Amino acid sequence: MDIMLFHSVQGLRPAVHAAADRLRAAGHEVRVPDLFDGQTAGTVEDGMALKEKIGKEELLRRAVLAAAPYSERGLVYAGFSFGGSVAQNLALGDEKARGLLLMHGTSDIAENAAVDELPVQLHVADPDPFESHDWLTAWYLRMRQAGADVEIYRYPGAGHLYTDPDLPDYDAAAAEETWRTALAFIASL
Repeated sequence: MDIMLFHSVQGLRPAVHAAADRLRAAGHEVRVPDLFDGQTAGTVEDGMALKEKIGKEELLRRAVLAAAPYSERGLVYAGFSFGGSVAQNLALGDEKARGLLLMHGTSDIAENAAVDELPVQLHVADPDPFESHDWLTAWYLRMRQAGADVEIYRYPGAGHLYTDPDLPDYDAAAAEETWRTALAFIASL
């Protein structure tokens, strides 16, 4: 499977490369674009400032340029937190998308978004400071209305970026369960 994996707002850090390696070890071809051109942030707050400095339109342009050469193959779009929102936007606009794997983040959904039973899997902390229960309920309903086949997995007590072993949010048990479920999801596509 061809996978386009997008980093969190903290940039292309070692945990994202490790995630890509895990996917490659399962037999997938994985591309990990650096939307921040080598810049990383030590905190979510610093990452948000970096994201704002680059700008939403420029980040989306970079993501589209990274994915465009491979979209004909039928990509699985994946991402961590902010990268999940990027992946979601690209997958909903790519009629050849094979699937969407979101870890820790979602995005608004355009009113005219429509997909043909796009498989979507979301893994999120419970509670999550950026993905409230009300938001996730509305997001789920909107994704279903757009035609997606959605699964949501919640991890009680985990921190926002619980799959990153270099961050204080890390939760080994939740991370391993996420990866087991995510790898099975991708293998089923």
